[in-house]
Amino acid sequence: MIPIRYVEPVFRPPSEAESLILPVTDGCSWNQCTFCEMYTAPQKKFRARDEDEVLESIRLTGERYGDQIRRVFLADGDALVLPTRRLLAILEAIHTHMPAVRRISSYCLPRNLRKKSQQEIDELSAAGLKMVYVGAESGDDQVLAAVQKGETFDSTCDALDKLGNAGITRSVMILNGLGGKMLSPQHADNSARLANATQPEYLATLVVSFPTGEGRLRAGFPGWEPLDRHELFVEMERFLSGLDLKRTVFRSDHASNWLILKGTLGADKERLLQQVRQAIVTPETARLRPGWARGL
Repeated sequence: MIPIRYVEPVFRPPSEAESLILPVTDGCSWNQCTFCEMYTAPQKKFRARDEDEVLESIRLTGERYGDQIRRVFLADGDALVLPTRRLLAILEAIHTHMPAVRRISSYCLPRNLRKKSQQEIDELSAAGLKMVYVGAESGDDQVLAAVQKGETFDSTCDALDKLGNAGITRSVMILNGLGGKMLSPQHADNSARLANATQPEYLATLVVSFPTGEGRLRAGFPGWEPLDRHELFVEMERFLSGLDLKRTVFRSDHASNWLILKGTLGADKERLLQQVRQAIVTPETARLRPGWARGL
């Protein structure tokens, strides 16, 4: 049994399936995005975990499994909200007690890097923070404001640039359909502009969905109407067309995606566009995931 206290539900990126999940905070320090239900449960109210508890969990886990753990994911929603000193202590402890670890990663809200200098981000990179997942959601300021993201195009760019300058791998996520019917074109255009400006190492798209209903989002975005499958493909085609990326690994293969897309941009841009355009004219070519229901 791993000697770590978990507060359910626990979330992590799909690519961290084989990582040790190490909570250093509970919940999300912002937790106001109206499209997100991940940390709305009462037990997930935000708090920074006690430093001694985290360090002791690392020590005890290292005693039992230190030579087996290769990857560590710092949870919950935005570990980088912690002061740099605490993060450095956590990174040092991981390498001390889990010497086989080769990659440490976390989620990151752009807002959490505003008060961190480039030197601090460089120190985190040197101490072993290798990869960060940034839910940009959109590059359009109107969409971001409507869903209470608490970010702007500029704030997201600033954070991604700091991470890139430090040599930290960036995985950026955009939500297909987040702007609804009304803001779809500008959502696609400005999300592509964000990716072009920052050139992330990884870029992914998910389809916005609401397992417990749309009421929370509609309260602040009353004109929002969901895109149907055809409209999602049209938005994706517009987004891909606007991308000018050099060496970005692109994935649109989450359970929420109707059409599975994988490639490297820009080498595979034309192939991916052909797939999307084919789906627009013959939507039955899109792959519907088994068991996925979205009510479109």
